Amino acid sequence: MKILIVEDERKTGDYLSQGLIEAGFVTDLARTGTDGVHYALHADYDLLVLDVMLPGVDGWEVLRRVRAAGKTMPVLFLTARDQVDDRVKGLELGADDYLIKPFAFSELLARVRTLLRRGTTREPERLHVADLELDLLRRRATRAGRRIDLTAKEFSLLELLLRRQGEVLPRSLIASQVWDMNFDSDTNVIEVAVRRLRAKIDDDFEPKLIQTVRGMGYVLEPPEAA
Repeated sequence: MKILIVEDERKTGDYLSQGLIEAGFVTDLARTGTDGVHYALHADYDLLVLDVMLPGVDGWEVLRRVRAAGKTMPVLFLTARDQVDDRVKGLELGADDYLIKPFAFSELLARVRTLLRRGTTREPERLHVADLELDLLRRRATRAGRRIDLTAKEFSLLELLLRRQGEVLPRSLIASQVWDMNFDSDTNVIEVAVRRLRAKIDDDFEPKLIQTVRGMGYVLEPPEAA
């Protein structure tokens, strides 16, 4: 699989390129928007990882030109811009996913692999189970129509559980995906985070969605599968 990275921050670009190569991908690295357009239009790539703030031509324009040329490879925006309007704009222009800096490389790698498996199928804007809904664009959670305020880590944890609903997730996987750390059996970070998330999305509602599987981890299941 061949990936084009368009990133002007030298350290970030080199870090991404090296990490993806070590994960088994072939990469090209462009450090300006102008070079990014040239690469994208004159070679075939399976995925484009694109920064927004670029010298020459910004990421929005790179994406416009790529899509106007009929290129349909998935596009992952990777940027420090954390405004909802920016995320919506990128997705409306034809991006498939949006990751905010600073990021955990493990999450980037998971998103890259997901996009490559999906090909040109678009990322869903919402995830839901029963009466719980997660709006990925606006970073909002609701249950039974009631807005639930989540921290960034709580949102990431809930998103992971929802994306893999019905699957028992071990603490080690949660630690690497949400906290970008190796799991330490002496720490209770995961248990505390799950307890706080339960307090927000389960305590005042029925049915309870987050289940503990002793000795294995946690699972979020819809009522009919529980």
